[in-house]
Amino acid sequence: MASSALASVARLSGASLFTASRTAAPSSRTFAPIRAVADDPAAPDATVTPPDVLKYAKDLPGVTLPFPNIFDPATLLARAASSARPIKELKRWRESEIVHGRVAMLATLGFIVGEQVEDFPARFFPHVTGPAIYHFQQVENEGAIFWEPLIFAIALAESYRVGLGWATPDSTNFNTLREDYEPGNLGFDPLGLLPTDPAAKKDMQSKELNNGRLAMIAIAGFVAQELVSGQGIFEHLFKRLGLD
Repeated sequence: MASSALASVARLSGASLFTASRTAAPSSRTFAPIRAVADDPAAPDATVTPPDVLKYAKDLPGVTLPFPNIFDPATLLARAASSARPIKELKRWRESEIVHGRVAMLATLGFIVGEQVEDFPARFFPHVTGPAIYHFQQVENEGAIFWEPLIFAIALAESYRVGLGWATPDSTNFNTLREDYEPGNLGFDPLGLLPTDPAAKKDMQSKELNNGRLAMIAIAGFVAQELVSGQGIFEHLFKRLGLD
């Protein structure tokens, strides 16, 4: 079920950070239509998206083939443009996408690893078995302290991120990022993987975004599959393939 289908979704999802309901309100600003590819139904509608917003979004990492004109079938760019601070709104959305993509990549890896170490002789929680969606409950049932240190660790990480990237709340900067903050750049690169060349840096950022998008789709599929089947990811896959 998993790899080929998710790879196909990755190619389709690798074009943009903008997907949701098509309810955007047109901007009150006036401008000339500049839709670059008229027959591209996934591209932003330039008749309701100001040129400066469109240019800013198109210059962001993550705009890749097969959607070089941005994947925005729900006209979320127009929704951002209708706000009082369109560029700041887009920066906040991009920050959210990066954070959720990173969490999803960790979660996807955690699901796979957690379900594959059951046969290892040395484990921290030998009583934890079965689908990963029930592992937390199994740990708690044995009286182990789990949620408290997890929440504390998350609080520390989020406090650092907010302090680094978010503007001090006031009448003009409520719920916005700092002007000099690059979404997702927390200055954490102990292995020196981020290139200094702008083109190479943007390429690596696009790869991270595309993998994060795929991971968000994957973890949603993992959770839904395990809730329906009551089986682990590979256990379900092997049974479907007749390899159990």
